[in-house]
Amino acid sequence: MDADKIRSDFPLYESQNNDVIYFDNACQTMRPKQVIDAMNEYYCKFPACGGRSIHRLATQVSMKIDEAREKIASFLGCEPSNLVFTKNCTESLNIVARGYPFKKGSSVLTTDMEHNSNHVPWISSKINHKFVKTPASGIFDFDEYLKNLNRDVSIVSMVHTNNVTGTTIPAKEVIEAAHDNGSLVMLDGAQSTPHQKIDLKKLDVDMFAFSMHKMLGPSGVGVLYAKDEILKKMDPLVGGGGGVGTTDYNSVTFLPSPEKFESGLLNYSGIIGSGAAIDYLTKIGMEEIEEHERGLNTFVTSRLKDNESIQILDPVEPSLRSGIFSFNINGIDSHDIAMICDEISAIAIRSGMHCAHPFFVSRGINGCARASFYLYNTKEECAKFIDTVEYIVRTFSD
Repeated sequence: MDADKIRSDFPLYESQNNDVIYFDNACQTMRPKQVIDAMNEYYCKFPACGGRSIHRLATQVSMKIDEAREKIASFLGCEPSNLVFTKNCTESLNIVARGYPFKKGSSVLTTDMEHNSNHVPWISSKINHKFVKTPASGIFDFDEYLKNLNRDVSIVSMVHTNNVTGTTIPAKEVIEAAHDNGSLVMLDGAQSTPHQKIDLKKLDVDMFAFSMHKMLGPSGVGVLYAKDEILKKMDPLVGGGGGVGTTDYNSVTFLPSPEKFESGLLNYSGIIGSGAAIDYLTKIGMEEIEEHERGLNTFVTSRLKDNESIQILDPVEPSLRSGIFSFNINGIDSHDIAMICDEISAIAIRSGMHCAHPFFVSRGINGCARASFYLYNTKEECAKFIDTVEYIVRTFSD
């Protein structure tokens, strides 16, 4: 994969900010020209409302939305009718937590490393919340999972790839064990879908959620996958125009899925841009992207892991952390690390608790700094990051 050639598709690298090293990809990726052009095409050539009006502009919008849904379905190995467009992964997870008819007294089983998007909805739900504790190694404890997988567990809802440590759970085995127990499984795929090949049919997962803004797509577009029988049972989070077949003064008949969950005016330009993002990723190949990120993470880790002033959040082995490098420096707050990286080297990284507060609070850690890599990042950028972190250690560390 030629990262230097890929960078020519991203406007940031041609602008006055072309010296910026963008290592905040786990939060949000940049968008290539192809995605921006696809979004602009909607606003310039057919800026109409899809799915309602029948004139030529509206028909073109509807066709483009169907085309994007089909592209995403092909990318994930599922049927288009099983995909619901949402605002983001957070909304997708909330639809399940609030809309599925869980039995009274049942439980949801998560991990202790969840993003707030797969934590807060369950706290607010009507079912009990249990979680699998992660050992100091940072690796998912399958035996601990089985101990907690009791008959009261109606659904296992877990992060597929963690946004703090970058570790990935053994999804296939987790799903098989849950199904043997009679439990449904939902995966938060926000950090896995942009970085590895996902085949939903092979996984046999019941529900799967992710956001397009983490995989070259526009902000404001999420996707929820669910099996047919689940979509039929769930209530929509929002009801209104576009999601109903008919209403009278006392009742409503919803349209079949996915329209049932897509009331209100959709983010047409964003969905069309999402289709272009899928085209871009497909052309490069997810295996190529995964290998590229692993190479960058291996390079950074090999240079910094033996520095006694730097603590890499376990596991230290880079092959287990996708494209995420989370760390702390002795005596320096994570926000200060991020600000210094930005000020002296124009390196953009994330700092704090990364919307995973229980993970840090339970371990007595006051957040961390996180560099996250993607397909347009280079080894030269990583070398500058290494030099900058070593400078921070020499200059400011205890």
